[in-house]
Amino acid sequence: MMNETEKTTALVPSVGADGGQPLRNSTEQSIPDENAEINPPEEDLEEMYRRMRRMADPNYLHTVSMTELYQTSYKSRPPIVDGLLYAGVYILAGAPKIGKSFLVAQLAYHVSTGQKLWEYDIHQGTVLYLALEDDFGRIQNRMFMMYGVEDTDKLYFATVAGKIGNGLDEQLENFMREHPDTKLIIIDTMQKIREAGGEAYSYASDYEIIGKLKQFADKYCICVLTVHHTRKQPAGDSFEMISGTTGLLGCADGSLLMQKKKRTDIEATIDVVGRDQQDQILYLRKVPETQIWQLEKTENELHKEPPDRVLEAVSTLVSTNQREWTGSPSELADAANVGMAANTLTKYLNVKSGRLLDEYHVSYENKAKHTGRQVKLAYMVIDAARYEVIS
Repeated sequence: MMNETEKTTALVPSVGADGGQPLRNSTEQSIPDENAEINPPEEDLEEMYRRMRRMADPNYLHTVSMTELYQTSYKSRPPIVDGLLYAGVYILAGAPKIGKSFLVAQLAYHVSTGQKLWEYDIHQGTVLYLALEDDFGRIQNRMFMMYGVEDTDKLYFATVAGKIGNGLDEQLENFMREHPDTKLIIIDTMQKIREAGGEAYSYASDYEIIGKLKQFADKYCICVLTVHHTRKQPAGDSFEMISGTTGLLGCADGSLLMQKKKRTDIEATIDVVGRDQQDQILYLRKVPETQIWQLEKTENELHKEPPDRVLEAVSTLVSTNQREWTGSPSELADAANVGMAANTLTKYLNVKSGRLLDEYHVSYENKAKHTGRQVKLAYMVIDAARYEVIS
């Protein structure tokens, strides 16, 4: 629990944030999504048993009706670096020796310390950096060149790891158990964790390797950033320069393409595309003495949704003075007074609960009780690693 003197960090909602991952609130479930918080209509025990038997049948196709979809509360994919990196799998691709390792080291340091990166807010947490093409001496020299003796115990390095599907999975699971506040894992490079073989560069194998990393990232709601190389030949679409098949991009949640006009240049651009943020181009300039990348400008300003009058009204029901509000959906509709019927308002909040939490710091639950449905709002603060209710 946090006390009221600790710093609260406001979040900027991502583009399309309300269509993200399900909220991590304990609740009853009626669809086969283990992470979803659902507010199903009441049903008798016999119907519940029928549903459970159908779900246990391997030949049963699990579907969700539009009504059930609106009765399920999903949260936005949590940001690691606001507007730049979110939970999921990202690929950072670029030609060899253009500064990718210095860039990810910079990113790792900022996430582990919580210091703002350029114009982007950071959500601090432990970082694991698999520097699989380096040794510890080289890493030490690199970090000293960049940050001197300003160290952090939230940034961990490894220079040897298993392959995906052959040791790495268990190693990462063990690390997460020891460091549950981990926000970012960097794999430098992807080639070092993939098994060699005749199918190494097929669409299926490319999709599979990113798919396995994505499954892990989604399980722990963290970002896995893997460094990769580009081809030498140009392409019509810049992202087609990424080495391998389109299976890599097809499965990844986002990609960052780093390019220079000449290898000796101290300027570089990074094209950023992703499911949870607006496409943008970063123009960077390297400081020769430290090898730290500085942001010169961006193209495509970060999108910020306009205020939501419904969420604003609901958020006023809780505060630091009144940290929880509970009542029936009808009582919520009366208290919020936004001109919505109770059923319409709860559906709206199911869809917008991610933004309600991220931007207005209010968690939302709607559970079935013996006395009828009960809505609970809780005022939250956001520390460096997680959401916590103010005690």
